[in-house]
Amino acid sequence: MAGKIEIRLIRSVIGGKPSQKRTVEALGLGKINSRVVQNDNPAIRGMVQTVAHLVEVKEIN
Repeated sequence: MAGKIEIRLIRSVIGGKPSQKRTVEALGLGKINSRVVQNDNPAIRGMVQTVAHLVEVKEIN
């Protein structure tokens, strides 16, 4: 798990739980379709799992 992952926000956080809103913000995502590249590590994977219904993840080689 030493690679990178691209995370894209595909659904709005409006109406979501406050913890989910904070998680999306902590990942560096803002508006819908915004993308960010993060290191692939257990902490980021856990954050992605928390908001899995709002984001799309793609592994980068």
